[in-house]
Amino acid sequence: MQKETQSTADTDVPLLALFGWLSCAVFFFYAWVLRVAPSVMVEELMRDFAVGAGVLGHLSAAYFYGYAGMQIPVGLMIDRFGPRRLTTIAAGTCALGCVLFAYATTLTTATAGRFLIGASAAFSLVSAMAIAGQWFKPNRFALLSGVAMAFGMMGGVFGQAPLRLAIEASDWRYANLLLAGGGGALAIACWLTVRDRWRGTGGIGRAFSGLATVVTHRQTLLIAIAGLGTSAPLLGFAALWGVPFLETAYGFSRTSAAATTSVLFIGWAVGAPLIGWISDRVGRRRPPLMVSLVLQTAGFAALVYTPDLSGVAITALCSLIGFFGGGQITCFALVKDNHPSALSGTAIGFLNGAVTGAGALFQPLVGLLLDLAWSGAIVQGARVYDATAFRTAFLSVVACGLCGILCLLGVREPDRRGPE
Repeated sequence: MQKETQSTADTDVPLLALFGWLSCAVFFFYAWVLRVAPSVMVEELMRDFAVGAGVLGHLSAAYFYGYAGMQIPVGLMIDRFGPRRLTTIAAGTCALGCVLFAYATTLTTATAGRFLIGASAAFSLVSAMAIAGQWFKPNRFALLSGVAMAFGMMGGVFGQAPLRLAIEASDWRYANLLLAGGGGALAIACWLTVRDRWRGTGGIGRAFSGLATVVTHRQTLLIAIAGLGTSAPLLGFAALWGVPFLETAYGFSRTSAAATTSVLFIGWAVGAPLIGWISDRVGRRRPPLMVSLVLQTAGFAALVYTPDLSGVAITALCSLIGFFGGGQITCFALVKDNHPSALSGTAIGFLNGAVTGAGALFQPLVGLLLDLAWSGAIVQGARVYDATAFRTAFLSVVACGLCGILCLLGVREPDRRGPE
């Protein structure tokens, strides 16, 4: 059961719905800045905390442990309580996590800060999608979700070269304090603009019954693995290890490597809303996703394993990988269409936990594989990995894409109206 809640100014609800969705989309932008931030401070973090790639991968991935781990609770809470209060508290908590990370003097404290940031950022995209589902027509869901995802990718861009410039102008700790101020501003914006059109009813038993329905649905699991295949290059490569790979394999400067890696996020920002619009337009989800996943996996393999690529070719491939990675947005439409509207937040949260789990899985996995292939070289107190070590480690990302393609073969095209 769901109960309607009305705004104090009903005539302003449509406009508030748009601004509420926009606030959550900007929250997702902010979440992505924080998600990729460690990729442009790798050397500083390894030096300050005296760790290698494997440990640094776990430090960075602590964000994803919190983010992915919170997705199911986030979905349940949004279905039950609505997004307004939850997003406001989450944005403020995100800011507190940034402060904790900035002042950390031990690896344990820094990891706790990253975990807190990820756990609170978990509300961003799911809330934007929940607002899109509550206030807008069903045939606008994939487009609005794609645009919200585009905001996130632009946050990924901002968290690369621009953030690196800020770090070089000051240091990584001060940059994180500035980011904390952004979280405080977002908390205010969410409270002022987000409105709950409905909230669920019932207790914890009803909530877990809905979760069981979602998790045991065979289509949900297949879609989740396909989605994991789309996010592995983004989170395992672009969000952390892409910058040092381009420095090592192609001699890029750190700023140039960050700028080039950012092209992947720009491509995703373009691809997500466009592929979402195409999916809404043709009324199909699976074919656009299949084409996207195949071409993204092929593009990533070409980027990593084709020898002697030019700078132009590297940039083009990053753009292609990002653009077709944006096809992930159809995964959310697929899982939403496979469940009743009362379970949409739970289903989206579960899927988002799976696809962002790529960061929790692949950032430390790639780091571990790098450590296993490490030749023993150290420069200025930080471990240095050669191009062969990176290419070996990235085999795990390619394998994930291939698994996603195989699982997508078993996904059926649902009724776009979804079961009721």
